[in-house]
Amino acid sequence: MSDELITMSQKELSRLEVMKRLEEKRMKQGEAAARLGISERHVKRLLRAYRDSGAAGLISKRRGKAGNNCLGSQVIQEVRDLIYEQYADFGPTLAHEKLTEVHGLKISRESVRHIMIEEGIWKPRKVKRPPVHQMRERRACFGELVQIDGSPHAWFEDRGPKCTLLVFIDDATGQLGELWFVPQETFFGYGEAARHYCQRHGKPLAFYSDKHGIFRVNQPRPLGLSSGMTQFERAMQDLDIQILCANSPQAKGRVERANQTLQDRLVKELRLLGISDIHTANAYLPVFIQDFNRRFAVVPRSNHDAHRPLLPSEDLDRILSCQETRTITKNLTVHYNNVIYQIQTQRPSYALRKAKVTVCENAQGVITILYKDGPLDFTTFHLPIRQAQLVDTKSLDHKLKTPYRPAEDHPWRQYGKKLNDKPIYGSD
Repeated sequence: MSDELITMSQKELSRLEVMKRLEEKRMKQGEAAARLGISERHVKRLLRAYRDSGAAGLISKRRGKAGNNCLGSQVIQEVRDLIYEQYADFGPTLAHEKLTEVHGLKISRESVRHIMIEEGIWKPRKVKRPPVHQMRERRACFGELVQIDGSPHAWFEDRGPKCTLLVFIDDATGQLGELWFVPQETFFGYGEAARHYCQRHGKPLAFYSDKHGIFRVNQPRPLGLSSGMTQFERAMQDLDIQILCANSPQAKGRVERANQTLQDRLVKELRLLGISDIHTANAYLPVFIQDFNRRFAVVPRSNHDAHRPLLPSEDLDRILSCQETRTITKNLTVHYNNVIYQIQTQRPSYALRKAKVTVCENAQGVITILYKDGPLDFTTFHLPIRQAQLVDTKSLDHKLKTPYRPAEDHPWRQYGKKLNDKPIYGSD
């Protein structure tokens, strides 16, 4: 018995030392319980086992046996098969959600992670040293500050064209207020997303964005902007919503991190549902927003909702249109975007000469001319389109057509070959 080799952990060795002292009457049971961090009742059980079996009585009987919550081989194999078939490029967290919610498997997220690591599907990432940025506390109230941004990405992968997702996320709760797919970032795209947000939640106190040309004037002397504001700034001013622009992406980190999460989760959800166009995706987004907020939204510090209701006088169709001020000529015409609009009115002609009117153009290109907040009747006369047109740099890729490429046998392509083939005059 004395020659038997016993393997003990450090915890069991500590208990063995204490039991020896108790057996030799050099320590009391209360003192032993305090030293080992257990109850006196458990000390009595350990002492009884030590007296019966010696040091072997202090060794755990579960050593070398499978745990009570150990997954069965059948469950592990089923998880492997599902991951390889449907979720090979999913992260462990998202794969765990699908396995438990869609397939009804009872498995922990960490178990899924270990299985994916063992199979070589998921590689643990090294924890990078986070850059130091000044911390900014969340706003207290829902609707006090809403961060907005556009995320261009291959949202439909190779099933459809690339597009941009407009993201509105509340700073206090991390709750998605609006998602909207558009071909590219434009005033009308953000205007439509802002319309949906205001109709659903009300008007927030402020929008927090980057320094995109849609949100602020970046040129020292802007052309064609008499008010010095962009169309989006003017529309939000009419709605009494403040526009704040961040100096760095880190300043609006909440929406930036949301973009990363959406580029992972939303892309895979669209793939599972077989969605490959903007119209169908926009119809699905409310379901995704509800599920996202259920998982990730937090409770704000204050229960006060800072959103304000839309006023009856706030006509969103008019406010969210592109508006420019024009002057009526002595012939009662208005020039706008290479089109002459002839005003039709029963008033004396001198009453409208040199009058200031507002030309409103909606996303469908429908024109409305307002004089003292009232519409004017008109007829249109189109002018020839100019060769050179002003195009916003943000819209250049969308406007630019495929450049002309000469054919392989074009003389321009033969120029270099002729120089190599023909001798150069004056040479030997």
